[in-house]
Amino acid sequence: MTIAGSDSGGGAGVQADLKTFAALGVHGTCAITAITAQNTEEVRAVHDVPVDIVRAQIEAVVDDIGVDCAKTGMLHTSEIIRTVAEEVKQHRLSLVVDPVMVAKSGAKLLQETAIKSLKEELLPMSTVITPNAREAEILSQMSISGPDDAKRAAKKIAELGPGAVVVKGGHIPEGGKVVDTLYFEGTFREYPAPLIDRNTDHGTGCSFSAAITAELAKRQTIPDAMDVARNLITSAIRHGIQVGRGHGPVNPLSLLYRNAEKWEVLNDLQRAIQMLEVSTSFHRLIPESQSNIAMSLREPESPLDVAAVPGRIVKIGEHARASATPAFGGSKHVASAILVAMRYDPSMRAAMNILYSPAIVKIGQNLGLTVSYYERAKEPSDVKGKEGATIPWGTEEAVKRIGRVPNLIYHAGDYGKEPMCAILGKTAREVAMTALRIAEAFEEP
Repeated sequence: MTIAGSDSGGGAGVQADLKTFAALGVHGTCAITAITAQNTEEVRAVHDVPVDIVRAQIEAVVDDIGVDCAKTGMLHTSEIIRTVAEEVKQHRLSLVVDPVMVAKSGAKLLQETAIKSLKEELLPMSTVITPNAREAEILSQMSISGPDDAKRAAKKIAELGPGAVVVKGGHIPEGGKVVDTLYFEGTFREYPAPLIDRNTDHGTGCSFSAAITAELAKRQTIPDAMDVARNLITSAIRHGIQVGRGHGPVNPLSLLYRNAEKWEVLNDLQRAIQMLEVSTSFHRLIPESQSNIAMSLREPESPLDVAAVPGRIVKIGEHARASATPAFGGSKHVASAILVAMRYDPSMRAAMNILYSPAIVKIGQNLGLTVSYYERAKEPSDVKGKEGATIPWGTEEAVKRIGRVPNLIYHAGDYGKEPMCAILGKTAREVAMTALRIAEAFEEP
Protein backbone atom coordinates (compact mmCIF):
# COMPACT_ATOMS: atom_id res chain seq x y z
CA MET A 1 0.00 0.00 0.00
CA THR A 2 1.06 3.55 -0.69
CA ILE A 3 -0.16 6.23 1.72
CA ALA A 4 0.71 9.40 -0.14
CA GLY A 5 -0.41 12.39 -2.16
CA SER A 6 -1.76 12.42 -5.71
CA ASP A 7 0.27 14.08 -8.47
CA SER A 8 -1.94 15.41 -11.26
CA GLY A 9 1.07 15.30 -13.59
CA GLY A 10 1.38 11.54 -13.09
CA GLY A 11 5.08 11.66 -12.29
CA ALA A 12 5.32 11.30 -8.53
CA GLY A 13 3.20 10.40 -5.51
CA VAL A 14 0.61 7.66 -5.65
CA GLN A 15 0.80 7.52 -9.44
CA ALA A 16 4.54 6.73 -9.42
CA ASP A 17 4.13 4.27 -6.56
CA LEU A 18 1.43 2.23 -8.28
CA LYS A 19 3.43 2.04 -11.51
CA THR A 20 6.45 0.84 -9.53
CA PHE A 21 4.42 -1.79 -7.69
CA ALA A 22 3.09 -3.08 -11.02
CA ALA A 23 6.58 -3.14 -12.54
CA LEU A 24 7.79 -5.39 -9.70
CA GLY A 25 4.85 -7.78 -9.84
CA VAL A 26 2.85 -6.84 -6.76
CA HIS A 27 -0.68 -5.50 -6.51
CA GLY A 28 -0.75 -1.93 -5.28
CA THR A 29 -3.40 -0.30 -3.11
CA CYS A 30 -3.50 3.29 -1.93
CA ALA A 31 -4.70 5.76 0.64
CA ILE A 32 -4.56 9.28 -0.76
CA THR A 33 -3.52 11.89 1.80
CA ALA A 34 -3.57 15.00 -0.39
CA ILE A 35 -4.58 16.13 -3.84
CA THR A 36 -2.00 18.31 -5.56
CA ALA A 37 -2.40 20.38 -8.69
CA GLN A 38 1.04 20.11 -10.29
CA ASN A 39 2.93 19.58 -13.51
CA THR A 40 6.60 19.21 -14.44
CA GLU A 41 7.32 22.83 -13.44
CA GLU A 42 5.40 23.61 -10.28
CA VAL A 43 2.94 22.67 -7.55
CA ARG A 44 0.01 25.07 -7.94
CA ALA A 45 -2.27 23.91 -5.15
CA VAL A 46 -2.54 21.36 -2.34
CA HIS A 47 -5.78 20.07 -0.82
CA ASP A 48 -5.41 17.84 2.23
CA VAL A 49 -7.77 14.89 2.42
CA PRO A 50 -9.74 14.87 5.71
CA VAL A 51 -8.10 12.55 8.23
CA ASP A 52 -11.23 10.43 8.65
CA ILE A 53 -11.14 9.68 4.91
CA VAL A 54 -7.42 8.83 5.09
CA ARG A 55 -8.17 6.46 7.96
CA ALA A 56 -11.15 4.94 6.15
CA GLN A 57 -9.05 4.21 3.04
CA ILE A 58 -6.43 2.33 5.04
CA GLU A 59 -8.97 0.35 7.02
CA ALA A 60 -11.02 -0.59 3.95
CA VAL A 61 -7.99 -2.18 2.31
CA VAL A 62 -6.64 -3.84 5.45
CA ASP A 63 -10.01 -5.35 6.37
CA ASP A 64 -10.49 -7.02 2.99
CA ILE A 65 -7.31 -7.29 0.93
CA GLY A 66 -4.59 -7.02 3.53
CA VAL A 67 -1.25 -5.23 3.35
CA ASP A 68 2.10 -7.06 3.17
CA CYS A 69 4.07 -3.81 3.32
CA ALA A 70 3.13 -0.13 3.23
CA LYS A 71 4.95 3.06 2.41
CA THR A 72 4.28 6.68 3.12
CA GLY A 73 4.94 9.61 0.86
CA MET A 74 3.45 13.07 1.21
CA LEU A 75 1.98 13.49 4.72
CA HIS A 76 1.34 17.21 4.71
CA THR A 77 0.19 17.89 8.27
CA SER A 78 0.72 16.71 11.83
CA GLU A 79 -2.89 15.48 11.91
CA ILE A 80 -2.36 13.25 8.87
CA ILE A 81 0.93 11.90 10.28
CA ARG A 82 -0.74 11.12 13.60
CA THR A 83 -3.62 9.32 11.88
CA VAL A 84 -1.31 7.25 9.72
CA ALA A 85 0.88 6.37 12.72
CA GLU A 86 -2.18 5.16 14.61
CA GLU A 87 -3.22 2.93 11.71
CA VAL A 88 0.27 1.55 11.23
CA LYS A 89 0.48 0.70 14.92
CA GLN A 90 -3.02 -0.80 15.10
CA HIS A 91 -2.55 -3.04 12.08
CA ARG A 92 1.15 -3.75 12.74
CA LEU A 93 2.14 -2.75 9.23
CA SER A 94 5.68 -3.13 7.95
CA LEU A 95 6.41 0.44 6.88
CA VAL A 96 8.78 2.28 4.52
CA VAL A 97 8.85 6.03 5.14
CA ASP A 98 9.78 8.39 2.33
CA PRO A 99 9.92 11.69 4.25
CA VAL A 100 8.66 13.85 1.40
CA MET A 101 9.39 17.44 2.38
CA VAL A 102 10.02 19.42 -0.82
CA ALA A 103 8.89 18.82 -4.40
CA LYS A 104 11.35 18.87 -7.31
CA SER A 105 10.00 22.33 -8.15
CA GLY A 106 10.86 23.59 -4.64
CA ALA A 107 7.32 23.59 -3.24
CA LYS A 108 7.05 22.49 0.41
CA LEU A 109 5.08 19.26 0.81
CA LEU A 110 5.51 18.93 4.58
CA GLN A 111 4.51 21.69 6.96
CA GLU A 112 7.26 22.87 9.33
CA THR A 113 5.10 21.95 12.32
CA ALA A 114 4.73 18.39 10.99
CA ILE A 115 8.46 17.57 11.05
CA LYS A 116 8.36 17.02 14.82
CA SER A 117 5.39 14.67 14.42
CA LEU A 118 7.18 12.74 11.70
CA LYS A 119 10.27 12.24 13.86
CA GLU A 120 8.43 11.36 17.05
CA GLU A 121 5.36 9.45 15.88
CA LEU A 122 6.16 7.72 12.57
CA LEU A 123 9.90 7.07 12.40
CA PRO A 124 10.07 4.93 15.55
CA MET A 125 7.72 2.37 13.97
CA SER A 126 9.22 2.37 10.47
CA THR A 127 11.11 -0.54 8.95
CA VAL A 128 13.05 1.66 6.51
CA ILE A 129 13.29 5.41 5.98
CA THR A 130 14.62 6.82 2.69
CA PRO A 131 15.52 10.52 2.97
CA ASN A 132 17.50 12.34 0.31
CA ALA A 133 20.49 14.35 1.51
CA ARG A 134 18.48 17.53 2.11
CA GLU A 135 15.80 15.67 4.05
CA ALA A 136 18.48 13.80 6.01
CA GLU A 137 20.02 17.15 6.97
CA ILE A 138 16.70 18.24 8.49
CA LEU A 139 16.15 14.95 10.30
CA SER A 140 19.72 14.67 11.60
CA GLN A 141 20.28 18.41 12.11
CA MET A 142 23.67 18.23 10.46
CA SER A 143 25.17 19.29 7.13
CA ILE A 144 25.77 16.66 4.44
CA SER A 145 28.29 17.29 1.67
CA GLY A 146 29.62 13.82 0.90
CA PRO A 147 29.41 10.07 1.58
CA ASP A 148 31.08 10.29 4.99
CA ASP A 149 28.54 12.88 6.11
CA ALA A 150 25.76 10.65 4.76
CA LYS A 151 26.97 7.80 6.97
CA ARG A 152 27.06 9.97 10.07
CA ALA A 153 23.59 11.33 9.31
CA ALA A 154 22.18 7.85 8.68
CA LYS A 155 23.47 6.64 12.03
CA LYS A 156 22.04 9.68 13.78
CA ILE A 157 18.63 9.25 12.14
CA ALA A 158 18.66 5.59 13.18
CA GLU A 159 18.64 6.81 16.78
CA LEU A 160 15.09 8.05 16.14
CA GLY A 161 13.96 4.43 15.89
CA PRO A 162 13.71 3.20 12.28
CA GLY A 163 15.03 -0.28 11.57
CA ALA A 164 17.12 0.88 8.61
CA VAL A 165 18.10 4.24 7.13
CA VAL A 166 18.90 4.93 3.47
CA VAL A 167 20.42 8.32 2.71
CA LYS A 168 20.09 8.76 -1.04
CA GLY A 169 23.03 10.25 -2.90
CA GLY A 170 21.30 12.10 -5.72
CA HIS A 171 21.91 15.52 -4.14
CA ILE A 172 25.59 14.80 -3.41
CA PRO A 173 27.08 13.30 -6.59
CA GLU A 174 30.78 12.58 -6.53
CA GLY A 175 33.12 11.58 -9.35
CA GLY A 176 30.37 11.04 -11.93
CA LYS A 177 28.34 8.73 -9.71
CA VAL A 178 25.82 8.78 -6.90
CA VAL A 179 26.08 6.59 -3.83
CA ASP A 180 23.11 5.56 -1.70
CA THR A 181 24.11 4.75 1.89
CA LEU A 182 22.27 2.09 3.88
CA TYR A 183 22.70 1.84 7.65
CA PHE A 184 21.22 -1.45 8.84
CA GLU A 185 21.93 -3.69 11.81
CA GLY A 186 24.87 -1.55 12.88
CA THR A 187 26.71 -1.68 9.54
CA PHE A 188 26.93 0.47 6.43
CA ARG A 189 26.41 -0.65 2.84
CA GLU A 190 26.99 1.54 -0.20
CA TYR A 191 25.09 1.28 -3.48
CA PRO A 192 26.88 3.24 -6.23
CA ALA A 193 25.23 4.09 -9.55
CA PRO A 194 26.20 6.28 -12.52
CA LEU A 195 25.14 9.92 -12.45
CA ILE A 196 22.63 10.26 -15.28
CA ASP A 197 22.51 13.69 -16.89
CA ARG A 198 18.80 13.83 -17.75
CA ASN A 199 15.96 15.98 -16.47
CA THR A 200 13.59 13.00 -16.30
CA ASP A 201 13.92 12.68 -12.54
CA HIS A 202 10.51 13.72 -11.20
CA GLY A 203 9.26 10.98 -8.89
CA THR A 204 12.69 9.47 -8.23
CA GLY A 205 12.27 9.26 -4.46
CA CYS A 206 8.69 7.98 -4.68
CA SER A 207 9.57 5.16 -7.08
CA PHE A 208 12.70 4.27 -5.13
CA SER A 209 10.86 3.85 -1.83
CA ALA A 210 7.99 2.07 -3.62
CA ALA A 211 10.46 -0.42 -5.08
CA ILE A 212 11.83 -1.20 -1.61
CA THR A 213 8.25 -1.60 -0.37
CA ALA A 214 7.36 -4.01 -3.18
CA GLU A 215 10.41 -6.17 -2.51
CA LEU A 216 9.80 -6.25 1.24
CA ALA A 217 6.23 -7.32 0.48
CA LYS A 218 7.77 -10.26 -1.38
CA ARG A 219 9.79 -11.10 1.76
CA GLN A 220 13.12 -9.93 0.39
CA THR A 221 15.81 -8.70 2.78
CA ILE A 222 16.40 -4.97 3.08
CA PRO A 223 19.83 -5.12 1.33
CA ASP A 224 18.36 -7.18 -1.52
CA ALA A 225 15.42 -4.79 -1.79
CA MET A 226 17.92 -1.95 -2.06
CA ASP A 227 19.65 -3.67 -4.99
CA VAL A 228 16.37 -3.95 -6.87
CA ALA A 229 15.38 -0.36 -6.10
CA ARG A 230 18.75 1.03 -7.20
CA ASN A 231 18.64 -0.83 -10.52
CA LEU A 232 15.03 0.13 -11.18
CA ILE A 233 15.64 3.82 -10.51
CA THR A 234 18.78 3.99 -12.64
CA SER A 235 16.81 2.62 -15.58
CA ALA A 236 13.74 4.72 -14.74
CA ILE A 237 15.74 7.97 -14.93
CA ARG A 238 17.77 6.94 -17.99
CA HIS A 239 14.60 6.01 -19.87
CA GLY A 240 12.35 8.64 -18.31
CA ILE A 241 9.46 10.27 -20.14
CA GLN A 242 10.33 13.58 -21.74
CA VAL A 243 7.12 15.55 -21.41
CA GLY A 244 6.48 19.09 -20.18
CA ARG A 245 8.83 22.02 -19.82
CA GLY A 246 10.33 21.12 -16.44
CA HIS A 247 11.47 17.89 -14.79
CA GLY A 248 9.92 15.01 -16.70
CA PRO A 249 8.73 11.90 -14.85
CA VAL A 250 10.85 8.83 -14.29
CA ASN A 251 9.66 5.66 -15.98
CA PRO A 252 9.53 2.87 -13.39
CA LEU A 253 8.15 0.51 -16.05
CA SER A 254 11.23 0.89 -18.26
CA LEU A 255 12.86 -2.40 -17.26
CA LEU A 256 9.59 -4.22 -17.94
CA TYR A 257 9.28 -2.54 -21.35
CA ARG A 258 12.89 -3.29 -22.25
CA ASN A 259 12.54 -6.96 -21.38
CA ALA A 260 9.49 -7.17 -23.61
CA GLU A 261 11.34 -5.30 -26.36
CA LYS A 262 14.24 -7.74 -26.16
CA TRP A 263 11.87 -10.55 -27.12
CA GLU A 264 10.58 -8.49 -30.04
CA VAL A 265 14.11 -7.82 -31.30
CA LEU A 266 15.18 -11.46 -31.02
CA ASN A 267 12.00 -12.57 -32.78
CA ASP A 268 12.58 -10.12 -35.64
CA LEU A 269 16.20 -11.27 -35.95
CA GLN A 270 15.22 -14.94 -35.99
CA ARG A 271 12.72 -14.34 -38.78
CA ALA A 272 15.32 -12.35 -40.74
CA ILE A 273 17.83 -15.19 -40.36
CA GLN A 274 15.25 -17.70 -41.60
CA MET A 275 14.74 -15.55 -44.71
CA LEU A 276 18.50 -15.61 -45.38
CA GLU A 277 18.91 -19.32 -44.71
CA VAL A 278 16.17 -20.45 -47.13
CA SER A 279 17.52 -18.20 -49.89
CA THR A 280 19.48 -19.85 -52.70
CA SER A 281 21.18 -16.57 -53.61
CA PHE A 282 22.19 -14.83 -50.36
CA HIS A 283 25.31 -16.98 -49.92
CA ARG A 284 26.85 -14.98 -52.79
CA LEU A 285 27.02 -11.91 -50.52
CA ILE A 286 28.93 -13.52 -47.64
CA PRO A 287 32.49 -12.14 -47.48
CA GLU A 288 35.60 -14.04 -46.39
CA SER A 289 35.25 -12.73 -42.84
CA GLN A 290 31.59 -13.93 -42.83
CA SER A 291 28.42 -11.88 -42.34
CA ASN A 292 26.36 -10.89 -39.36
CA ILE A 293 22.99 -9.25 -38.90
CA ALA A 294 22.12 -7.21 -35.82
CA MET A 295 19.30 -5.16 -34.33
CA SER A 296 19.23 -2.77 -31.38
CA LEU A 297 16.77 -1.87 -28.67
CA ARG A 298 15.17 1.55 -29.18
CA GLU A 299 17.30 3.20 -26.49
CA PRO A 300 20.61 1.31 -26.39
CA GLU A 301 23.04 1.97 -23.58
CA SER A 302 25.92 -0.13 -24.93
CA PRO A 303 26.69 -2.85 -27.53
CA LEU A 304 25.11 -5.30 -25.09
CA ASP A 305 21.74 -3.82 -26.08
CA VAL A 306 22.29 -4.92 -29.69
CA ALA A 307 21.42 -8.50 -30.61
CA ALA A 308 23.28 -10.43 -33.32
CA VAL A 309 24.52 -13.93 -34.21
CA PRO A 310 27.40 -15.11 -32.00
CA GLY A 311 29.91 -16.63 -34.41
CA ARG A 312 28.33 -14.89 -37.43
CA ILE A 313 26.53 -16.20 -40.52
CA VAL A 314 28.61 -18.60 -42.61
CA LYS A 315 28.44 -20.05 -46.11
CA ILE A 316 27.77 -23.80 -46.44
CA GLY A 317 27.55 -24.84 -50.05
CA GLU A 318 24.91 -22.69 -51.69
CA HIS A 319 23.20 -21.68 -48.46
CA ALA A 320 23.84 -19.41 -45.50
CA ARG A 321 23.70 -20.73 -41.97
CA ALA A 322 23.69 -18.89 -38.66
CA SER A 323 26.29 -20.46 -36.39
CA ALA A 324 24.13 -19.82 -33.30
CA THR A 325 20.79 -18.40 -32.27
CA PRO A 326 20.78 -14.59 -32.00
CA ALA A 327 21.71 -13.11 -28.63
CA PHE A 328 22.33 -9.69 -27.17
CA GLY A 329 26.00 -8.76 -27.29
CA GLY A 330 26.52 -11.16 -30.21
CA SER A 331 28.51 -8.71 -32.36
CA LYS A 332 30.77 -5.79 -31.52
CA HIS A 333 31.49 -4.71 -35.09
CA VAL A 334 28.00 -4.54 -36.62
CA ALA A 335 26.64 -3.24 -33.30
CA SER A 336 29.08 -0.33 -33.37
CA ALA A 337 27.79 0.73 -36.81
CA ILE A 338 24.21 0.66 -35.55
CA LEU A 339 25.00 2.69 -32.44
CA VAL A 340 26.60 5.43 -34.54
CA ALA A 341 23.74 5.41 -37.06
CA MET A 342 21.16 5.72 -34.27
CA ARG A 343 22.80 8.89 -33.00
CA TYR A 344 21.76 10.51 -36.27
CA ASP A 345 18.53 8.59 -36.92
CA PRO A 346 17.13 6.56 -33.98
CA SER A 347 14.86 4.60 -36.33
CA MET A 348 17.84 2.94 -38.08
CA ARG A 349 18.21 0.10 -35.62
CA ALA A 350 19.45 -2.78 -37.78
CA ALA A 351 22.45 -3.57 -39.97
CA MET A 352 24.30 -6.35 -41.79
CA ASN A 353 27.76 -6.61 -43.31
CA ILE A 354 28.06 -8.17 -46.78
CA LEU A 355 30.57 -8.60 -49.57
CA TYR A 356 31.88 -5.50 -51.34
CA SER A 357 32.09 -5.14 -55.09
CA PRO A 358 31.43 -2.21 -57.44
CA ALA A 359 28.59 -4.31 -58.90
CA ILE A 360 26.87 -4.53 -55.50
CA VAL A 361 27.13 -0.79 -55.02
CA LYS A 362 25.64 -0.29 -58.49
CA ILE A 363 22.79 -2.70 -57.73
CA GLY A 364 22.05 -0.81 -54.52
CA GLN A 365 21.84 2.46 -56.42
CA ASN A 366 19.56 0.89 -59.03
CA LEU A 367 17.28 -0.36 -56.25
CA GLY A 368 16.91 3.21 -55.00
CA LEU A 369 19.05 2.80 -51.88
CA THR A 370 20.87 5.80 -50.48
CA VAL A 371 24.57 4.99 -50.74
CA SER A 372 27.63 6.45 -49.05
CA TYR A 373 31.20 5.38 -48.35
CA TYR A 374 34.38 6.01 -46.41
CA GLU A 375 38.03 5.58 -47.28
CA ARG A 376 40.06 3.42 -44.93
CA ALA A 377 43.26 4.85 -46.37
CA LYS A 378 42.24 8.18 -44.77
CA GLU A 379 41.64 6.64 -41.36
CA PRO A 380 43.38 8.75 -38.67
CA SER A 381 46.28 7.04 -36.92
CA ASP A 382 44.63 7.29 -33.49
CA VAL A 383 41.56 5.49 -34.87
CA LYS A 384 43.65 2.90 -36.69
CA GLY A 385 45.57 2.11 -33.53
CA LYS A 386 42.49 1.53 -31.39
CA GLU A 387 40.79 -1.87 -31.51
CA GLY A 388 37.21 -1.63 -32.81
CA ALA A 389 37.38 2.09 -33.64
CA THR A 390 37.37 1.82 -37.44
CA ILE A 391 33.70 0.98 -38.00
CA PRO A 392 32.32 3.75 -35.75
CA TRP A 393 34.66 6.26 -37.41
CA GLY A 394 33.81 5.03 -40.90
CA THR A 395 30.08 4.97 -40.29
CA GLU A 396 30.15 8.53 -39.04
CA GLU A 397 32.21 9.61 -42.07
CA ALA A 398 29.68 7.99 -44.39
CA VAL A 399 26.75 9.66 -42.63
CA LYS A 400 28.40 13.08 -42.71
CA ARG A 401 29.27 12.68 -46.39
CA ILE A 402 25.60 12.74 -47.44
CA GLY A 403 24.01 14.36 -44.39
CA ARG A 404 21.86 11.38 -43.44
CA VAL A 405 22.05 7.71 -42.52
CA PRO A 406 22.37 5.76 -45.80
CA ASN A 407 20.90 2.35 -46.57
CA LEU A 408 24.23 1.12 -47.91
CA ILE A 409 27.74 2.01 -46.74
CA TYR A 410 30.87 0.65 -48.36
CA HIS A 411 34.63 0.91 -48.18
CA ALA A 412 37.11 -0.48 -50.71
CA GLY A 413 39.48 -1.81 -48.06
CA ASP A 414 43.08 -1.00 -47.28
CA TYR A 415 46.36 -2.90 -46.98
CA GLY A 416 45.47 -6.19 -45.28
CA LYS A 417 41.86 -5.08 -44.74
CA GLU A 418 38.97 -6.76 -46.56
CA PRO A 419 36.63 -4.37 -48.37
CA MET A 420 33.07 -4.47 -47.08
CA CYS A 421 29.50 -3.22 -47.49
CA ALA A 422 26.98 -2.63 -44.73
CA ILE A 423 23.22 -2.54 -45.20
CA LEU A 424 21.28 -0.44 -42.68
CA GLY A 425 17.56 -0.33 -41.99
CA LYS A 426 14.83 0.02 -39.39
CA THR A 427 14.42 -3.70 -38.64
CA ALA A 428 16.40 -6.88 -39.17
CA ARG A 429 13.75 -8.15 -41.59
CA GLU A 430 13.99 -4.96 -43.63
CA VAL A 431 17.76 -5.37 -43.83
CA ALA A 432 17.42 -9.03 -44.79
CA MET A 433 14.91 -8.18 -47.53
CA THR A 434 17.29 -5.57 -48.94
CA ALA A 435 20.12 -8.12 -48.89
CA LEU A 436 17.98 -10.66 -50.76
CA ARG A 437 17.04 -8.12 -53.44
CA ILE A 438 20.73 -7.33 -53.94
CA ALA A 439 21.66 -11.02 -53.95
CA GLU A 440 19.09 -11.90 -56.60
CA ALA A 441 20.54 -9.26 -58.92
CA PHE A 442 24.18 -10.06 -58.19
CA GLU A 443 26.18 -12.55 -60.20
CA GLU A 444 29.40 -13.76 -58.63
CA PRO A 445 32.47 -12.98 -60.76
